Amino acid sequence: MMATANEVAQALQKSLMVDLHKTPAVSAPTLSELREIAERNNIHLSEDDLKEYQEFMSESVKAMTRIDRLPEPTLPVKYPRIPGYRPPPEENLHNAWYWKTHIEGAKSGKLLGKKIAIKDTVMVAGVPMMNGCRALEGYTADTDATIVTRILDAGGTISGKSTNENLCFSGSSFTTGKGPVLNPHDPTRSAGGSSSGSAVLVATGEVDMAIGGDQGGSIRLPAAWSGIVGLKPTFGLVPYTGAMGLDGSIDHLGPMAKTVHDCALLLEVIAGYDNGLDPRQPTNIAVPEYSKEIQVDRLDGIKVGLLKEGFGFPESDPRVDEAVRNAVRKLESVGAEVVDVSIPLHYESGSIWSAVGFTGSSNIILDGAGFGSGYNGFYPTSLITTAGMAFRSQTNDFDPSIKASIMLGDYMQSHYYGKYYAKAQNLRRLLRDAYDQTFEKCDVIAMPTIPFLPTKLPKDGCSIKDSLIEANNMGQNVEGTNLTGHPALSINCSTLDELPVGLMIVAKHFNETMLLKVAYNVEKMTC
Repeated sequence: MMATANEVAQALQKSLMVDLHKTPAVSAPTLSELREIAERNNIHLSEDDLKEYQEFMSESVKAMTRIDRLPEPTLPVKYPRIPGYRPPPEENLHNAWYWKTHIEGAKSGKLLGKKIAIKDTVMVAGVPMMNGCRALEGYTADTDATIVTRILDAGGTISGKSTNENLCFSGSSFTTGKGPVLNPHDPTRSAGGSSSGSAVLVATGEVDMAIGGDQGGSIRLPAAWSGIVGLKPTFGLVPYTGAMGLDGSIDHLGPMAKTVHDCALLLEVIAGYDNGLDPRQPTNIAVPEYSKEIQVDRLDGIKVGLLKEGFGFPESDPRVDEAVRNAVRKLESVGAEVVDVSIPLHYESGSIWSAVGFTGSSNIILDGAGFGSGYNGFYPTSLITTAGMAFRSQTNDFDPSIKASIMLGDYMQSHYYGKYYAKAQNLRRLLRDAYDQTFEKCDVIAMPTIPFLPTKLPKDGCSIKDSLIEANNMGQNVEGTNLTGHPALSINCSTLDELPVGLMIVAKHFNETMLLKVAYNVEKMTC
């Protein structure tokens, strides 16, 4: 068979390239660089020692150059798209959009006709991505995250990327590099974060559904303050493949929507095993048709536990506590039994989360470019390279919350050598066991998502202290389930001062069906 012109060209190019000089992808370390590295790591070497190490490392570096020339597997990009644009202010009244585009998926499927926004921590090929951080601005993703492909395969249309907080380091909505995201009920107030844009775009009806991310409440907090439904799934149910995170042990992606049904529908599309690309997932995940199974008019035999420790914080608004209790008690009219339950360790969940979230994430940002290492899964090399260079060179441009986390993480590591991160990871098992034991007494646990109403956005020129407080003062109830991995959902259950009140419901691991059934009945009673 005669060779094609393309095959001939490839063979000719290969033969010509064999003996030609090629600039190495990785340079060998100089003696001065090695000396600096050795001193930094408390290794004392003579000049002769350094030369021997340099010789050895020069050979090792050649292996990196060989790796650089090998093609690597990546994630599929199946559907055509246009790059889109940054919408002007008149098209972005709440600053909830980072980028607008229009990507149509399959011609049929569960999401046909649905418009979906993707949180800007998630890769969408050909579309810019900055994760709320100016240091990353200018990067364009070169692949689709797994959940993006699943949405498109199900017929959904991706309308763009939603604004999120600066590297997700805020539960409010004012730290993003493109300016604050405004609450749709009162533009002077916070919309909640870090998935602020996703919540607002759903609340205003600009999209039908959205993807959020949740490390310490970042789906549920904006759902509560924007008045929509937001679900943090069981840890591992939804693959995190192709998304930037804070710490792999607390990262979650999940659905946000105006109704419980649409939240359930999006969940059943994005959930499921990702063929080992996200190693945190069990291989035997079963994904029910949540949207069909949740539509029940009665909750006979279901026990709803009101968590004692979820109410009555010093900063709680008593009206919020009472509104949540009243919403839960209404479920008795459809057969549910409401009981009081207690998890004393819930009070410590914020402290445990801080040791994991703040100190762990500082290593992920500076040393792992938002992805870390040590797991057998998919690594987006282009994003890791871009973020690595940007985060190291532009650290001073970070928001105060990120700077505080970096400095705290560095201090704890240099003075206490990771002891408290390790201890917190061990303590989270006790918290998980405490929740599991409570589920022996009830089917779901209920409490306020946030124990007070949406707060005012800080004014320009506010102090660092005030900025840090406003960004981190609302996680009392939400952070615990990021540690335990239980599914948790926020749903609007009341209105006070024309502002939404969020009820949070927690269920057993991989029992999203129960969670959504209860939420569906809450929705019917409050609509």
